[in-house]
Amino acid sequence: MKHTGSLLIVDDNPDILIAARLLLKQHYQSVKTTDNPFEIAGIINEQRKADQPIDVILLDMNFTQDSISGKEGFYWLKKIIEQDANIVVLLMTAYGDIQLAVDAIKAGASDFIAKPWQNEQLLGAVAAAFSHAKDKQQVGKLTRQKDGLNQVLNNQPFEFLGQSAAMQQIFTTIEKAAQTDANILITGESGTGKELTAHAIHQASMRHNQTFMSLDMGAVAQNLFESELFGHKKGAFTDAKSDRIGKFELAQGGSLFLDELGNLPLEHQAKLLAALQNRKITPVGGSKAVDIDIRLICATNDNLDQAVAEGRFRQDLLYRINTVEIRLPALRERSDDIPMLADYYLNHFAQKYKRNLTIKTHDMSLLCQYAWPGNVRELAHAIERAVILTEGDTLDISSVVGNTTALSTGNSGQALKSETEYDTFDLDILEQRTVRAALKHHQGNVSHAAKALGLTRGAMYRRLEKYRL
Repeated sequence: MKHTGSLLIVDDNPDILIAARLLLKQHYQSVKTTDNPFEIAGIINEQRKADQPIDVILLDMNFTQDSISGKEGFYWLKKIIEQDANIVVLLMTAYGDIQLAVDAIKAGASDFIAKPWQNEQLLGAVAAAFSHAKDKQQVGKLTRQKDGLNQVLNNQPFEFLGQSAAMQQIFTTIEKAAQTDANILITGESGTGKELTAHAIHQASMRHNQTFMSLDMGAVAQNLFESELFGHKKGAFTDAKSDRIGKFELAQGGSLFLDELGNLPLEHQAKLLAALQNRKITPVGGSKAVDIDIRLICATNDNLDQAVAEGRFRQDLLYRINTVEIRLPALRERSDDIPMLADYYLNHFAQKYKRNLTIKTHDMSLLCQYAWPGNVRELAHAIERAVILTEGDTLDISSVVGNTTALSTGNSGQALKSETEYDTFDLDILEQRTVRAALKHHQGNVSHAAKALGLTRGAMYRRLEKYRL
């Protein structure tokens, strides 16, 4: 049985090319030859596009420039390494000596072959080169995985907390669903803790020792969608200067969290659906499908049922991603949790900024009355800001959401209405009012309004466009 892998032989002697090809073709599936070293780069690119990248190059050290110095071989060796450092190069010469061999290996060659060769010697050297190439490719893959996984290590989430009845029900659902591989859809307003919920699901699952990989779909440029999720091969498009592993492969064996899924355009929804149905992906510029084994968790603050009715979201994709749906309540719906959350963030940020702060019972009561349109994210940001700005030993809540008058009366467009005072429970209407109030309060400053709502600028602009504000 022939070994997989691609080999390129470069020599200006046609007899050498024929002899080496006849011998090696018996053992390897792809053996290319050329008598012109200027064709090396093109062959490497062609093979990569065909998803049969060159693994090993058997390179003559002397062409027409001179006959015995080996300078040309060293020149082309350097060019090959610059183009693809994963390719293993074996140098050949009819004028072998120890010093030339040492210099060749120092320059990056894997081994040195003297001509004429013994067939067993050549086969052994080529087999060793393929083994070396496989090791280099694996190291490269692990390095890219390490780079991709750094986002997980450098962005540890806060704890997922709650003692209200609503949150206890969420915890029960998570415990049940996490023990399966069912796809989970997390819904809720911005800032309610959807990513924390996804982390909690992963930690409670049988995949907890594997990778948790997240991707904000709202932050992915449309032309990079496939590259981000499925990866790409070097040269697949402009700026694809090296192979890239996509999020699906990085999450292999673990959990993949796709946030802001409602922002995904229809054409990309079809590609995601195909990957989920087939459990396979194909990197951009590649031709070989890769099997995937991931637990999919998605999140959105959009009403996907409404999006389906409006033709903005595929119904078959919705069925695929929401085997279990978890709706996170807004913070105003679980105000019993505010004291615990406020204490948690106060302790966290007090340690971070080396402060020793407490909060008065009356002020905690005022925090519980506030509507928190940005939910838990807004509370966390507000407490951090207060810790930074407070000068004494008692937390100054006037720096949390403007001033105590706004907290107690609901001025400045930041309503303190309880659930019974709302004239509607339509989330779209409530969100539109909140966004409008934030803009008014911050005098039209989009950045400040977005920060107060716990939104990114991109998410804020999408809402401005949605509500034509």
